[in-house]
Amino acid sequence: MKTKAEIASEDYFGKFNCAQSVMLAFAEDCGLDEKTALRIGASFGGGCQYGSLCGAVAGGAAIIGCKYGNDEQDPEKYARNRELVRELLGAFDDTHGSVNCSVLLGMDMSHPDGRDKAKALGLFDTKCKDYVRSVAAILEDMGF
Repeated sequence: MKTKAEIASEDYFGKFNCAQSVMLAFAEDCGLDEKTALRIGASFGGGCQYGSLCGAVAGGAAIIGCKYGNDEQDPEKYARNRELVRELLGAFDDTHGSVNCSVLLGMDMSHPDGRDKAKALGLFDTKCKDYVRSVAAILEDMGF
């Protein structure tokens, strides 16, 4: 049986963006259908299209929110969600040295030519695939 990390990295490779791949691997567990998970994750890739928070990490945070986010004014649920998101980001940062897409790739992803350079260098197929796998593995370790 494949792990969620394996599933996410397979979905990433040539199919979907980093966030979509993470979200798709965990969608069913969180009550999301595939189409909804893909639509939500579409905007998070490439550091929310601006080189900010790594899309794989953003997708992981969205999965945490789908499972543990508060849908009413509930300070305990809010605190638990916040704690889990901080755990995800902390574990990723400890492993990779940043949660920022531009920093992780060494390219200014806020400019179109940064994305083009990253693609030409194969960074999406190497580094980003590893980041997708890493986020999914962290979520699995967290019990997702």
